[in-house]
Amino acid sequence: MALTSGIEIDEMARRYAVPLARYFRARVRTTADIDDMVQEVFLRLAARRGGGALESVENYLFTVAASVLKDSFRRTARRGGEHQLFDELKHAEEDFSPERVYLGQEQLRAVEAALYELPERTRVVFVLHRFEEMSYAQIARRLQVSVSAIEKHMSKALGHLSKRGRNP
Repeated sequence: MALTSGIEIDEMARRYAVPLARYFRARVRTTADIDDMVQEVFLRLAARRGGGALESVENYLFTVAASVLKDSFRRTARRGGEHQLFDELKHAEEDFSPERVYLGQEQLRAVEAALYELPERTRVVFVLHRFEEMSYAQIARRLQVSVSAIEKHMSKALGHLSKRGRNP
């Protein structure tokens, strides 16, 4: 989809503002900056260089949202952020060794690759349900299909991911 005018960006804002807000709300402690973060996503979309067609607007928007979230965390860390005292019950079990981080990144890449092997509609249904926590009925309304179709897409996605998990 080529974004050439403010009208198209306004349409995108109407369509994706709530899912983006839900994305940020699930990932930040304070909700005061959520509206600003959503607005920042659309500002970056409007300032996008090249202006060529986007293969998947949703993927692009949520990639930008992840970048906005990361920038927000960096700003908070620079300002000192919220200080947490070390609590052995919460923190002692966490293993952030280089090996553990690498293995986690490898697992993430394998899941991402498996998701991109799915047809786009199936992938979108999976992401909306698992990551955006939308119900099957909400997804069905949004995509204008039956709940049964959503169930079939989820079954297909879960089957594929399960198969790939055994034999990456």
